[in-house]
Amino acid sequence: MPIYAYKCDACGHTLDALQKMSDAPLTDCPHCDKPALHKQVTAAGFQLKGSGWYATDFKGGGAAAATSTAAAASSSESAAPPACGASCACH
Repeated sequence: MPIYAYKCDACGHTLDALQKMSDAPLTDCPHCDKPALHKQVTAAGFQLKGSGWYATDFKGGGAAAATSTAAAASSSESAAPPACGASCACH
């Protein structure tokens, strides 16, 4: 279950609540008893690290992007006229 951060607009009291995603948001402040609690936007409490699926499949394109870039470069070089060298500025 996720932990949600709340702050009361009336008294400034803050609290964390362990709730199901399907639970209704809390509204009444336990400190001042006013209906002024609002959820706060917070950062995720986990990070994906290591050499697992995230690092190899989704992090910055990886080897798939490098392979497609190299293939595009070699196909553009083969289309160049015979007089042009690899360091030609025309393409």
